[in-house]
Amino acid sequence: MVIEKGNKVKMEYEGSLDNGQVFDSSEKHGQLFEFTIGEGKVIPRFESAIIGMEKGQEKTIKIESKDAYGEVKPELMRKVPKEQLPEEARDKVKPGMVLGMQTPQGQIPARIAEVGEEDITLDLNHPLAGHNLNFKIKIVDVE
Repeated sequence: MVIEKGNKVKMEYEGSLDNGQVFDSSEKHGQLFEFTIGEGKVIPRFESAIIGMEKGQEKTIKIESKDAYGEVKPELMRKVPKEQLPEEARDKVKPGMVLGMQTPQGQIPARIAEVGEEDITLDLNHPLAGHNLNFKIKIVDVE
C-alpha cells in the first residue's frame, strides 16, 4: 500500500543534526512512531517526504532549518532580572538549563542562554530552531 493522506503510519526513526548528534528516535522512546498523514501533527516537510512510500521501505530525509523549526529569532531572546526567579534558584541557574515560563497561552520552555550577575538571558526559540534535521526512517506499517 502506497502512503497517502489519511493513512495511519507506524515507523522507526532516528533524527539527527548535521553534526551527527541524535536528538530523538523511536528507540529512545521504546516504541514505533505513529501518526495519521494529513492531521498536521508532524513537520510538513517530514510528512510530504513520507507520502508515496510503502511498508518496509527505508529512506533518509534532510529538512532545512527554514522548513523545520525556522531560523533562530534574536527577538525571542529575553533578559530577565534574577530577582524574578525564586530565591532558592537564583544561584543555581546555569546556561543550558530549561525553565518553565508562564504565558497567557500556557507554560512554555525557556532555555537559559546566559547567566549574568544581575540577570539571565532566556532563549524562547524552539530548541531545534536554526538546525537542519536529518531523519533515517523505516515504514513498519500502513493502515
